[in-house]
Amino acid sequence: MKYSDGNSEELKKKFWLALADSPFLFLELDGQSQTSVPMTAQLDEDANSAIWFFTQKSSTFAQLGKVKASFSGKDHDMFARFDGTLAVETSKERFDQFWNNFVEAWYDGGKDDPDILFLRMDLGEAEIWSGDLGLLNTAKMALGMNVHDEAEDRHAESVDI
Repeated sequence: MKYSDGNSEELKKKFWLALADSPFLFLELDGQSQTSVPMTAQLDEDANSAIWFFTQKSSTFAQLGKVKASFSGKDHDMFARFDGTLAVETSKERFDQFWNNFVEAWYDGGKDDPDILFLRMDLGEAEIWSGDLGLLNTAKMALGMNVHDEAEDRHAESVDI
């Protein structure tokens, strides 16, 4: 892996915290931007190599395979683009772990709804950016000063998440 700065581990931690704080992202089948839709990521703090999703069997994601995701933190202080592979998650324990009232609201039949498709995204590589340039750099931007180098220091390329 190559990193563009020495803070890649810190950026990865910040990414996971930001995603937990606002677990909404755009997901699309690889190479098919027309399939991009907002999805709610189900996260397990002990499993940082996968994200889970509830969807319908009629969803384009039922095709499984390679996907790409884009994420923007709640306060626009964290951005990420990452890829992975969708597979059907068959673990009943994992299903029960993530089932909640917000998920249930999408399925008339509750946990037994025949249209539920429970997916796991096995994560690949990511690019992560911290949008927090700080007060000094915000002031520099307001004055038209260059902040390119400072912004580059908040970007990690090709990070395994």
